Amino acid sequence: MVYKGQLTTEQVPQYFLDLQNPTMVTALALVHSRFSTNTFPRWRLAQPFRYIAHNGEINTVRGNLNWMKAREAIIESDLFTQAEIDMLLPICQEGSSDSANFDMALELLVLSGRSLPHALMMLIPEAWQENKNMDPKRRAFYQYHANIMEPWDGPASVCFTDGVQVGATLDRNGLRPSRYTVTKDDFLVMASESGVVEIEPENVEFRGRLQPGRIFVADLEQGRIISDEEVKDSIATAQPYEKWVEENLLSLKKLPDAENEFSQPSPEKLLHKQQAFGVSSEEVNEIIVPMAKDGKEPLSAMGADWPLAVLSHQSQHLSNYFKQLFAQVTNPPIDPIRERMVMSLNTYLGKDQNLLTETPEHCQKVELESPVLSNSELEKLRAIDNEHLQAKTLDIVFQASEEEGKLERA
Repeated sequence: MVYKGQLTTEQVPQYFLDLQNPTMVTALALVHSRFSTNTFPRWRLAQPFRYIAHNGEINTVRGNLNWMKAREAIIESDLFTQAEIDMLLPICQEGSSDSANFDMALELLVLSGRSLPHALMMLIPEAWQENKNMDPKRRAFYQYHANIMEPWDGPASVCFTDGVQVGATLDRNGLRPSRYTVTKDDFLVMASESGVVEIEPENVEFRGRLQPGRIFVADLEQGRIISDEEVKDSIATAQPYEKWVEENLLSLKKLPDAENEFSQPSPEKLLHKQQAFGVSSEEVNEIIVPMAKDGKEPLSAMGADWPLAVLSHQSQHLSNYFKQLFAQVTNPPIDPIRERMVMSLNTYLGKDQNLLTETPEHCQKVELESPVLSNSELEKLRAIDNEHLQAKTLDIVFQASEEEGKLERA
């Protein structure tokens, strides 16, 4: 049962009179009291949702929503008829908050057969690419599921429950605090800070904090707390993920070099391409040349005083059309050098499979360490000789000087 509304903490029991009834008892309670940042406050977007309460922002939500929409066409399940699946679509909803859409994606994964911790490990994976000490089976689990679902990246501290299990998980960056206290009389409190519920010091069994990428589960049926290691080890060994990855996933860096050789373009041809792709002289002189010469990121002034790309009469670089959301701007800065442990640019190319099942074919893809490819890496992809992976080159050139609609038709 969920009690929610666009209310302050003090107003909730005044509005829902059930909460004032002394005969009402529960073995667990999930409470959320936060303000919205990416969306305007609305009654239906108040938390908690069906499964989760979320502190933070899902900053990758636009990409997550686009990928979920793209996968809807191939969703199948033995648990649902096609008519029922059609009723569920769209899985995520435009106009809902990042937390609401996260809950919708989680609900789909759980109701289609995955456990709640399993689904959360898919959506909010721990930092695994740079962790050389991780158990190989757990690493294979994350690598396999990276082919199925991209991370819903935070900051995110997510509390969850299905009525039997209750717990919390923290994203790999760990930018939202989660602290817990367990008492000697089997009372568990987890919150964003200590002291939310008054507990006598002599009654405290132990205290702790949820670390980045970790999951904390209390099972009411088993009557115990299940550790992060036990939860993840049981899930990571449920299928032969390690075998599936070894036999099906190709790594671009391990593919043989292509035979094609490249020649340096003439200055005239290079200038023509730079103009076509919106590369300015400032970017060449202040960014590209210093990076190529010194091998480090150049310093530059903050702020942008040029017109919005959509209003400019000049050719603009594609990236100039993208702007950050409010919460993305106000979040702590990312340091890919000192925080390399939690950073990843890994990308997977290949045919997507049904989101609701797990088969070896789900990881029949090519893994790239970065979406930015050199000419030689691009030729590697073109030269792949695999029955499940074939590369095609599409011509997107069109005559801009002719009648309107050429771009759309191209």
